[in-house]
Amino acid sequence: MAEPVEVNGVPAEAEFPTGLSSPARRALAAAGYRRLEQLDGVSEADLLRLHGMGPKAMGQLRAAMALHGLSFAGA
Repeated sequence: MAEPVEVNGVPAEAEFPTGLSSPARRALAAAGYRRLEQLDGVSEADLLRLHGMGPKAMGQLRAAMALHGLSFAGA
């Protein structure tokens, strides 16, 4: 069995949370974000400007990022 792939020490399977709404997923995809680790160092304010992102989605992303040792800019 192959070893899990890591990107900057984060497991490659670090996906967006399963409960994340479709509008939030579409907003992230439209902005070019496909994986949770791509949000590391991005400001929450920048993400909240995306149409479809709201406080609930940000909370879900914040929790998922914390589980993987990631954080938003300024956190």
